[in-house]
Formats: sequence, C-alpha cells, structure tokens
Amino acid sequence: MSIYTSKTMGEIIKDNAYAGRGIVVGKTADGSKAAIAYFIMGRSENSRNRVFKEEGDDVVIYPFDESKVEDPSLIIYSPIRVFENKVIVTNGDQTDTIYDYVKEGQGFRCALKTREFEPDAPNFTPRISAMLTLGEGDFTYEMSILKSIDEAGSGCARYTWDYPAVNGLGHFIHTYEHDGNPLPTFQGEPRRVAVPDTAEEFLSDIWANLNEQNKISIYVRYIDLKTGEVTNKLINKNK
Repeated sequence: MSIYTSKTMGEIIKDNAYAGRGIVVGKTADGSKAAIAYFIMGRSENSRNRVFKEEGDDVVIYPFDESKVEDPSLIIYSPIRVFENKVIVTNGDQTDTIYDYVKEGQGFRCALKTREFEPDAPNFTPRISAMLTLGEGDFTYEMSILKSIDEAGSGCARYTWDYPAVNGLGHFIHTYEHDGNPLPTFQGEPRRVAVPDTAEEFLSDIWANLNEQNKISIYVRYIDLKTGEVTNKLINKNK
C-alpha cells in the first residue's frame, strides 16, 4: 500500500475503543467543499455528561445534566469558532486563545506557543487544534498537537503541520492512540483520510464506527467553496 493511500474514517477508527477527541479537516472528493469534523468520547461520568450546541457560527459544549458536573474546567469549552474567513477547531479552551490571537493579527502557531497539554496527570491529555483559512475558491489548513514530552509531564512538545487543500484528502488527529491506563498519547503525523462529497456521508461513517459505549457527540461542517453555503450536521448521544 502506498504511503499516499487514504483510508475512510470508518476504517481507521472502527477497532479503536477509545480515540478520545478527534479533529478532521479536508476537501471533498469532487473538490467543491471544505470539510470539518469534530467528535468527543468519554469514559467517566463527568466526561460523558456533555452535549454540543450551535450558537450562530460557533459550537459550544455544555453539560447534559448540570447536577452531575464535577469539574467543568476541562469539559466545557467552544470546540468551533469562526473569525472572518477562518474556522478554528480544538479540543479545549485554546479555541479562544487562537481566536484572540488571530483577531489581533497574529497567527495559529503564535497562539499555541502560549499553551500546553492539559494538567490531568497521569494522562496529560494533549491539546489538538486546527484552523481552516478560506481564500478565493479554495483554502489551506493547519493542525497542531501540544503534548507532554515524557511520562512525568516535565515539558511540552509542540508540533504543527500546514496543508494545501487536495481533492478527496483530509487529515485526522486525535488525543489518544487507544484505551489504556494511563491513556497513551497520539503519536506521529495526522492520519490521511478520504473525504466524501456530502456531510451526511461523512458524519454517518464516523459516528457508526466510533465505539458505541464511549462515543458522546459529533459535529460536521461542510463549506461550499463557490457559494460559501454552510451545511452543519450534529449528533448528541445524550438527548
């Protein structure tokens, strides 16, 4: 198999009981749309007690049952925010950091130099982020992971990738390689994935193949590169 072969999201995640939180950004096979997907999984009651809600162009995570909230600091945040021609997607409150830096005329990398992995020893959950920048009929995107350099959390290693938009190609980054105690951090570059032409197909492929016990919510956004029309799809396991 060529190193340039792209698997579907379903093929990549179907046997992974716990990928954690995941971001996908790419371009549809027909070249007409930018595609974004974000999902969350959870093992604890606190982690599973969440729902996605749309607020204008943004998405916010809220507790499903407020009476069960133990520690809101790492579970309540805006995973998706929009500023002008940029769509920011992250697994934590670094969404706001990136938004503020971009608004001030600074960049994605500069914003993330001010942040580190989550302080949840012994997992030291990495912060994963992406930003899609729309141009004239096309786009580029950046992705990043901030993770502990060792099992003691003694320092933060920062990795960033820049991508052109290529028909049918996306990149997928997630927080954990698989289930475990402690949870093993994602390793290597973002995975190459195939991006289908419709938001419905993309959402269905991801949601159907996420672990049934641990999946919580998913959000998919497709942006038409000619018209700017946006299609959003959302599923919350908690209803």
